[in-house]
Amino acid sequence: MVRTGALIIILRSRALAIHFDLNGAAVSFDGDPETPLLWAIRDHFGLTGTKYGCGVAQCGACTVHVDGKNRRACVAPVASVADRSVTTIEGLDGQIADAVQQAWADINVPQCGYCQSGQVMSAIGLLALNPTPTDAEIDGAMAGNICRCATYVRIRKAIHQAAQAAAKGTP
Repeated sequence: MVRTGALIIILRSRALAIHFDLNGAAVSFDGDPETPLLWAIRDHFGLTGTKYGCGVAQCGACTVHVDGKNRRACVAPVASVADRSVTTIEGLDGQIADAVQQAWADINVPQCGYCQSGQVMSAIGLLALNPTPTDAEIDGAMAGNICRCATYVRIRKAIHQAAQAAAKGTP
C-alpha cells in the first residue's frame, strides 16, 4: 500500500505540459494541472491585468475568454484550457473590444478600476453574443461582476454606446 501511494505521488509530480494559446501565442504550462488559470496567467506568464477578487467565481474580476466565452479564471484549472484559446484583457482586439474600451473611456466608467478588466471582458462577451442588448439583458449578463464603487449605471451606458459604435463599425 505504501508503495502504491509513493508511485501515485511520483506520477503526479511528472505532469505533462499543458499547451494552449494565450492572447494569440502558443504557450505551455508545466506546473500542477489543477493550478487555477488565474495564477498561471499572473504568476507564470506575467500578465497581471486579470485580477483576483474572491477566488470562488462570484465577483467577476478574474473574467477571461476561453474560446471566446466568458470564464472565471480563479476556479478554472489550467488543465481545462488545454488546446484551447485564452484571451485576457491584455490580448483584446477587434471591433467590439475597441468599441467597449472607447466607451469605457468616453463615459469614464472606472472609479478605483480594480474590477474593470473583468467588467470589460464580460461586456465584450455579452456583445459578441448579443449585439443589441436591452437594459435587462445587460443587467443579467453583468450580474456576476461586482463593482464595489457601484458604477453600474455607467457600465450599462457604456455597453449601450459600445453596441451602437460596433454596429456602425466605429470604435
